[in-house]
Amino acid sequence: MAGKRIRVLIVDDSAFMRKVLQSILSADPDMEVCGEARDGREAVAQSEALSPDVITMDINMPHMDGLQATELIMSQKPRPIVIVSSESREGADPTLKALELGAIDFVAKPSAGVDLDMNSVRAELSRKLKMAAKVRVVRTAVRSKLQQEIATSAPRIEPAPAAPRPVPAGPVAPSSLATRGNGKFPVVVIASSTGGPATLMKFVPMFPKDFPGAVILVQHMPGPFTSQFAQQLGEISQIRIKDAEQGEILQPSTFYVCPGSHHLRITPTGRITLDDGPRISGYRPCADISMETAAAFAGPMTIGVVLTGMGNDGSLGVQKVKAVGGHVIAQDENTSVIFGMNAEAIKTGCVDQVLPIDNVFPALEKRVLYVFGAARVGAL
Repeated sequence: MAGKRIRVLIVDDSAFMRKVLQSILSADPDMEVCGEARDGREAVAQSEALSPDVITMDINMPHMDGLQATELIMSQKPRPIVIVSSESREGADPTLKALELGAIDFVAKPSAGVDLDMNSVRAELSRKLKMAAKVRVVRTAVRSKLQQEIATSAPRIEPAPAAPRPVPAGPVAPSSLATRGNGKFPVVVIASSTGGPATLMKFVPMFPKDFPGAVILVQHMPGPFTSQFAQQLGEISQIRIKDAEQGEILQPSTFYVCPGSHHLRITPTGRITLDDGPRISGYRPCADISMETAAAFAGPMTIGVVLTGMGNDGSLGVQKVKAVGGHVIAQDENTSVIFGMNAEAIKTGCVDQVLPIDNVFPALEKRVLYVFGAARVGAL
C-alpha cells in the first residue's frame, strides 16, 4: 500500500493561479490538495481547520497578505510554509520577510504567470514542498511591525530575543590587528541555503563593527533577492555589509554578500572576481568555489562556516580549508531548519566544531584571536 500523501493547502488570491497549482500538485502521486484559500484570513482559518502538511503561500492578497498570514500561522499553530511569489526585485523584500518569520523556502512565480510558465517550475515546487513537509516546525517568536507582541509569547528552537542580542563578551581584536602577521587577515566564508535568511538575521548582528577579518556570505538565493537581503542585514548589523563587486580588494571589517546570480572567487592577490557561468555541482552561487579560493589566499587564516541548508554545497570547500590548516565550524542539527549541507560537511571529517547557532560567533571570535596570536609568534 502506498504511503500517506502530503496534504497541501493552496493560498492565492488568483483563481487562475490556484487552478494551476492544483493541476501541478494533483499530478504528483505523493501529494494532494486538501484545501484552498483566497486571502490571508482564509489561510489562517483553513490552516487551523485542515491541519495541512504544508502550505503554499502567496504574498500580495486582499484583507490580509501572505506576510501577516505567515506570521500568525507560525506564531500560533505552525505549519511548514513555502512562499510562491514574484522573483522580481519588488517581490524580494516581502518574500525575505516571510522567510524571516518562519517560512521554510520559496518558489518564484514566472513573470508571465501563465500555465506553461508555471509548469516550468513544476519540479522545483514539488521538491520544495516535499522537503518542507518533513521539516520540524516550531512556533516563532519574531519581533516585527505586524505583531510586536509575538516576540515574547511563544517558545522556539532558539531563545526568544526579549532584549537586543548582545555581542559575546571578551576582547574583540581591533581591525588594526589585520596589519600584523605579514599583512594577512582572517577570511570567513559562510555557506547557507534553506533556512538561511532567518538564521543569518540572528547570526550576522553578532559581528562587531571592527571585526578584524573579511566575511563572505554565499547564500543560495536568486540574484534579485541577495541584493535586497544585503540591505536588510545592513539595517540590523554593526559590521559593514555590502554586495560583493567585481574586482574589489577584500578588506577586514567588511561583510560581503555574494550575488545570487554569480560565483565568487578570491584571487591570490585578494581580489574578488564574479562570474555568471554554469552551475557548479548544481549550485550558483557555489560555496565550494568561494571556500577553495579563499583558502588559497588566506591559508590557515581561513575559517569555513556551514549553516542550515539542503544539499551538499560546502562539503568540498571545507576539505580545502582544512588542507591549508584553516578552521571549520558547522551549525548543529537542533538549530538548523534543514540539516543537510552542514551534515554533509560533518561527514567529511573536516569540521572542527559542531555548534548551536548562538555559539558559532563566539567560536569564530576565539579562532580569530588565536590566529593573530599565532601569526605574531610566527606559528602561521
